Amino acid sequence: MMSNPVALITGGTRGIGLGIAKSLVQEGYDIVLNGMRAKEQVEPVLASLKTDSNRIVYCQGNIGEASDRASIIQEIKTQLGSLNVLVNNAGIAPRERNDILEATETSYDEVMDINLKGPYFLTQAVANWMIEQKKKNAKQHFAIITISSVSATVSSTNRGEYCLSKAGLAMLTKLWASRMGEFEIPVYEIRPGVIRTDMTAAVVAKYDKLFSEGLSLEKRWGTPEDVGSAVAALATGKIPYATGQVINIDGGMTIQNL
Repeated sequence: MMSNPVALITGGTRGIGLGIAKSLVQEGYDIVLNGMRAKEQVEPVLASLKTDSNRIVYCQGNIGEASDRASIIQEIKTQLGSLNVLVNNAGIAPRERNDILEATETSYDEVMDINLKGPYFLTQAVANWMIEQKKKNAKQHFAIITISSVSATVSSTNRGEYCLSKAGLAMLTKLWASRMGEFEIPVYEIRPGVIRTDMTAAVVAKYDKLFSEGLSLEKRWGTPEDVGSAVAALATGKIPYATGQVINIDGGMTIQNL
């Protein structure tokens, strides 16, 4: 019977989530991927992560929905029996980038449900399960890691709902770090900068130009693997004594210079 640690990555079948999954596979984790697509559509991704010594589970569902969150947790309990690491990665951009003078409640609700409400209540469910596991085996290592964005602090007035959701995730990390401290379960936030994924595919030319003009200190796009390396370090306890902290994976983008 395998006894690998288990990691759940929401939004894990593409982009940043997949980069995280690849990094955790290299660290010997069994991987649970959550996404919205049918399993048949993500079979090639699941196969690419499978090794002789790990298990890969796919849980389809919308984390913004309570019933789907419950189903995801139950599926992990049934198939793997434990969970050591939660990576809150799933998130969406507004379907349309509207000036905040014209933004709609429909867009706001959709973005906030998936980007903020979902991670908040999924973390609640996972945190309670982790506490149960910790009480049974105090030596087990656990971690909760939330992927937010530089948009937690950098204003974009044509996607206000997105910025608000990411700012909310910053407080989510502080809240859960505060609550889980007594159980010695660390909680972290990672803030990626401009990462080359399908979400940014439509603005490649824009950001190529901005990088060439000095948008960040490191004059290149970030990659999903950059974020994955940071998650792996946190998940495996290579950055101890740091619960509640924020790691900016942004190439120095958010450093102010005169």
